[in-house]
Amino acid sequence: MEETKTTYRPTLKAIEAAAEKLKDIASVTPLIKNARYSKQFGANIYFKREDLQEVRSYKIRGAYNKISSLNGSQIENGIVCASAGNHAQGVAISCKLLKIKGTIFMPSPTPGQKIEQVKMFGEDYIDVVLVGDTFDDAYHAAKQQSEDMNKTFVHPFNDQKVIEGQATVGLEIIDQAETHPIDYVFVPVGGGGLAAGLSSVFKLLSPQTKIISVEPKGAAAMLTSIRANKNTTLKTIDSFVDGAAVKRVGDLNFAICKETLHRVVEVDEGKICQTILDLYNKDAIVAEPAGVLSLSALEQFKDEIKGKNVVCVISGSNNDITRTAEIKERALLYANLKHYFIIKFPQRAGALRDFVVDILGPTDDITHFEYTKKANRENDVAVVGLELKSPDDLEPLITKMKLHNFYGDYLNDKPDLFQFLV
Repeated sequence: MEETKTTYRPTLKAIEAAAEKLKDIASVTPLIKNARYSKQFGANIYFKREDLQEVRSYKIRGAYNKISSLNGSQIENGIVCASAGNHAQGVAISCKLLKIKGTIFMPSPTPGQKIEQVKMFGEDYIDVVLVGDTFDDAYHAAKQQSEDMNKTFVHPFNDQKVIEGQATVGLEIIDQAETHPIDYVFVPVGGGGLAAGLSSVFKLLSPQTKIISVEPKGAAAMLTSIRANKNTTLKTIDSFVDGAAVKRVGDLNFAICKETLHRVVEVDEGKICQTILDLYNKDAIVAEPAGVLSLSALEQFKDEIKGKNVVCVISGSNNDITRTAEIKERALLYANLKHYFIIKFPQRAGALRDFVVDILGPTDDITHFEYTKKANRENDVAVVGLELKSPDDLEPLITKMKLHNFYGDYLNDKPDLFQFLV
């Protein structure tokens, strides 16, 4: 007899049960209309502020719903997970609240601030183990301990209870938007737990709402998989958007998302960085890279969303302040305002002064200068980084460099060299 294959779909009953469990555990985060974005796009743009959770992301929903469902023997054996950030914090606070012992594997390069946050939320109920250089190293170590010691592995996204917990974000949006039905929801996607859960809720309760999932260009695992019509593992990824950079989305999540999402789009990491800076400078909201994915995609839909009711999920605010310089750099590069050159300097006194006075414009700023004097050469060279006020200033600048024989090479379009500068 041919085996009947069943496909998991979260039921409304299971999602409502998760919401009941999460009462007084996860905050019912506000749905707030943002005046600036609404004016910019001629639409009613609402922020679902999951960054205001105690652990500063929605991850507590799925983690608590999963861990609270364990039976007696599973509780006795304890749990294990792997994470470089938000999932670890959700698991840690869940272990403390439920009084269950947990071991959290994190990559060795994880910033100390994130490690301390996990320890603070978990207190004596969790142990943090630093292993390997990447999330994959931590993941494999956690899975190995799970098998060796019969501990329950709490997956960050490919798990039914986790999906149902994340789906409660969708329940809240529908409840909060009762007087203004939602036309679009923009939701970030990494492994797909939030996207799968939220889109399932809307499929059941508000099928006319279009769900747009947004992922970083350097880790577009969901978009790649949907285009291939099968869950596909990426060979390499840009890990900058650490909260959403995965090589492969969850199998459960992909099966749901390919049926429930209206569209999946990708956004450049530089655009994400500019959104982070704008959100901080203009709205006083601190968000992590994955947290602004939804906002970063609005420009792609500016004609489509005019006059519509739009919700953007701000998924997290665990942004490491030490990354600020990199965020600014990527934003400037994306805006075509930051440029790196190899500059040839004649071996004579005053060459640098001539470059500054005769070549640079009045608003051009030197932000990087690395010079080594060579012997027995007509020209010395320097690597110079310049910040411009307008992208239109680039071509006249290069023309002047060539005219005065300062131009050596342009490095922005040479990734093998460029990676050492940025």
